[in-house]
Amino acid sequence: MGGTKILAGVIDEDGNVLERVQIASPAASTEALLVGLDQVVTELLGPEIAAIGFGIPSSIDQRSGMVLGTVNLPLQGLCFRQRMHERFELPVGIDNDANVAAIAEWKAGAGRGANDLVMLTLGTGVGGGLILGGKPYRGSVGAGAELGHMVILQDGSPCYGNCTGHGHLEALTSGHAATLAAHEQFGPGVDARELVKRGKAGDESALALLLKIGESLGAAFGSLVNIFNPELIVIGGGFAAAGELILAPARERMTAESLPNMAELTRVVLAELGSDAGMIGAGFVAFEALENAEATL
Repeated sequence: MGGTKILAGVIDEDGNVLERVQIASPAASTEALLVGLDQVVTELLGPEIAAIGFGIPSSIDQRSGMVLGTVNLPLQGLCFRQRMHERFELPVGIDNDANVAAIAEWKAGAGRGANDLVMLTLGTGVGGGLILGGKPYRGSVGAGAELGHMVILQDGSPCYGNCTGHGHLEALTSGHAATLAAHEQFGPGVDARELVKRGKAGDESALALLLKIGESLGAAFGSLVNIFNPELIVIGGGFAAAGELILAPARERMTAESLPNMAELTRVVLAELGSDAGMIGAGFVAFEALENAEATL
C-alpha cells in the first residue's frame, strides 16, 4: 500500500507472483481506502488463499495490530489487522512497507542467504528494514527500523510530513530531498529523475549534487555498519536509479566513518525485486501469520 497506488498479488511460498492487481490508492478517507482494499482482496480471493498480508506505510503496534502513525494514507488509530481478519476470516499479517520490502529481498532477492542485512528504500522518503540473526527485527512493539529518521546532521534540514526532526537521512537523501536540491540549483523544472538523467549525461552541477547526497547516505552506512555489522546493505526505491552516482561516494564515506576493517565486511548492493518487493514481502508476512495461527491450534 502506498500513497498513490495499491499493488496486490497472489504469492506462493517461494515469492513467485502468480496473479496481480493494481489500483490507485483511494486516500480521500479511511472508509474509502478500506472499500478499495476490500475490493482488491476480494478480486484475488480463491480457495487456495490461506492468509492475507499487508505492507503499510505506517508505524505499527504488532501486539494489537494498531496503526500508530502514518504519513500518506488515512489509517492512523485503526485496528487494521483485526478489521481485516474479521472481514475475510483468514489469518492476517501486517508490517511496515519498508520492512516487507526488506523481507522480500532477504528471502527472494538480493539478500538471499544472508543472516544479517539492512535495507534502505530511497523513494519520496527513506524507509528501512532490518534482518538480524536470520529474522526480521521489529523493535519492542513492532514500530522499529525507521532508519530514514536517523539523525545525520544535527539541526539540519527539517524532515517532512508529520516528522518534527531535523537533519534526518530522509531529509538529506530521499527523492524528495534530491528534487528540492535540483530546484535550488536548476529551477522548478528539474526534479530528482531529471537530476539523475543530467548526472548520467555528465553535467558537473548535477554530479556535485548527487555526490553530496551520496556522502550523506554513506555517513548513514557507516553508522549502520558500526551498529549492526551486516553482511549486506541493500538499496531499493525509485531514487536508487541514481546507482553508482550516489553509491560510489556512499561506499567511500562508509569506509571513512566505519571502525577499522568493518566496512570491508559489508557489501552495498542494489535491490533486485523492484516495485514488486513490497507486494512479495507482504506475501511472506501472510505466510508468517499463517504459521503463527497454526501454532496456536
